Order: sequence, then structure tokens, then C-alpha cells
Amino acid sequence: MIKLNVGSWDRWLRLGVGVFIVSLAFWGPQTPWAWVGLVPVLTGLFRFCPLYTVCGISTDKKSPSDGR
Repeated sequence: MIKLNVGSWDRWLRLGVGVFIVSLAFWGPQTPWAWVGLVPVLTGLFRFCPLYTVCGISTDKKSPSDGR
């Protein structure tokens, strides 16, 4: 089971920034790099960030960091 490590404010920030970056693929400079915005969208949707796990960070108040 994956421990959720993305809190609510972090989740909404990731979703907002990610959707904005992905929208650049359609209305902005229209480069393929805009699809990188899917990373924050997916981490926001699943409330799990692999990089947070490696660094021992958690912004989710329900599942505290393991104190590393």
C-alpha cells in the first residue's frame, strides 16, 4: 500500500500548476515540453510523490513524515 504524502494545499497547487502547464501545449508556445505538466497533475490526483518518499517529506497531516 502506498502511503499518501501530498497534503490538500499541496495537492491543489500541483493540480493548478500542472493543468496550466499542460494548457500551454494547446494555447501557449505549443511545444511538447508542456506535457511535463502531467507529472504534477498525476501526483496531485494520486496524492503520492515519489520524490517526497525519497526525501522523507510529507505534507499530508494524516500521515506524518517518518522523521528522517
